Amino acid sequence: MAEDYITFTIGEKKNIALIAHDNEKPKLIEWCQENYEILKHHNLCGTGTTARMIADRTGLYIKAYNSGPLGGDQQIGAKIVEGVIDFVVFFSDPLTAQPHDPDVKALMRISQVYDIPMAINKATADFMIQSRFMNEKYDHQVINFRKNVSDRAKNL
Repeated sequence: MAEDYITFTIGEKKNIALIAHDNEKPKLIEWCQENYEILKHHNLCGTGTTARMIADRTGLYIKAYNSGPLGGDQQIGAKIVEGVIDFVVFFSDPLTAQPHDPDVKALMRISQVYDIPMAINKATADFMIQSRFMNEKYDHQVINFRKNVSDRAKNL
């Protein structure tokens, strides 16, 4: 059973993705301003417009990927798979249809597969950023994908 999973470690300095749908961008910017003293000690990235707006309005350094509808959500998902991102804050808008909804669902799914903490609203983000784990390493178990692929190849 133990070989079915491997341990990944999220370091003390977190690699945090910040994403927001258009109607939620002001809330995320305000949240970043409120949590500036914590966020400035971590590596930040985000999707295009959101990253630019956060940087402009908070002074935080944030690496920008493409805008969500132009593949930014998928870029963030790929970075999760690569082990580059270990914490996601995504202020999503549940009341407005999004043209890139499949990309958003894919990002949520890959966060779940890789056991990555993901806040989808301010309350969850507040709980996560105030957690004791923000200041220490965190070990978590992730499916041993190599073994999983090997087992599937043998059985198919």
